[in-house]
Amino acid sequence: MPTLFSRFGPRRLLTAAAAAVVAFGLLLWWLLPLGEEPPSGTITFSTGTRAGVYHEYGDLLRAELRKDMPGLKVRLLTSAGSQENVERVATGAADYAVAAADAVETYAFDDRPGADRLRGVARLYDDYVQLVVPVDSTIQSVADLRGKRVAIGLPDSGVRLIATRVLEAVGIDPETDITPSADGIDTGPKRLGQGLDAFFWSGGLPTDGLQRIARTPSFRFVPIEEDVVAELHDQPGPTRYYRSTNMPESAYPTVQNGYPLETMAVANVLIARDDADPRITEWLTRTVIETRDSIGAHVHSAQLVDLRTAIYTDPLQLHEGARRYYASVKP
Repeated sequence: MPTLFSRFGPRRLLTAAAAAVVAFGLLLWWLLPLGEEPPSGTITFSTGTRAGVYHEYGDLLRAELRKDMPGLKVRLLTSAGSQENVERVATGAADYAVAAADAVETYAFDDRPGADRLRGVARLYDDYVQLVVPVDSTIQSVADLRGKRVAIGLPDSGVRLIATRVLEAVGIDPETDITPSADGIDTGPKRLGQGLDAFFWSGGLPTDGLQRIARTPSFRFVPIEEDVVAELHDQPGPTRYYRSTNMPESAYPTVQNGYPLETMAVANVLIARDDADPRITEWLTRTVIETRDSIGAHVHSAQLVDLRTAIYTDPLQLHEGARRYYASVKP
């Protein structure tokens, strides 16, 4: 019986083998960005409180980075939120973080250490300001918070930055005209109606910490009206990053009962320092863009990450590694 070798001959077999090797090489080149071996090393990523969107997003992104860069170790740090994240990256305590644009601009506006070394990697999704009160509360507007017990977020959080400005925009001194507390999304919902009359939260939609208590009709939202945002825009500097918008009725359907909520939003930016490794940053940027759907299946706001808008990291200029990625996929 003739063998495969005798039927096809050595030359044809060698040609077929060479073609297979080439095809395999092309497949690897297509699967691996830039046809390179994945970078390795260790990076630190500053997230947020454990019940917030920043931390959930960071945890899922770490899992995706592990697939794309098996030799890269990603260390996650919890934080108070945007303000602490910006400071950590600016001072080298973290390599990457998510922060709201107003917090980034405030850090530079206040001429804090390392502000000039901050760079943008990708614009991600918007944070929506959520002012929460018990369902039977008499509070109907921000102005009604005067004299109330109000959680304005942790001291180094983006929530604290926003809540303070919103209160001041309606003439409320957050130190003397309310009884302030530092509760965040991890403790605020538990204390609502039991030591707190209201709490501020700023985060992607929906936030897990609110979804858990939305299963029962225990709270409602207070609108932040357009005239409040207009008052904020009259102030100098970082308040220009706030925009008036509606929180869609689908965010918390059991609470909103089919109605959108008038509020304000601010964009989130994935940030790095100018000396972050360019190759790691390039690969990380690719992972952020290409895992929108897989991460978005668990963190709804991540579905809004989009290649067309990710490049707009205002107020920061792009990191060199991110710039390389966007240039490589430019149509």
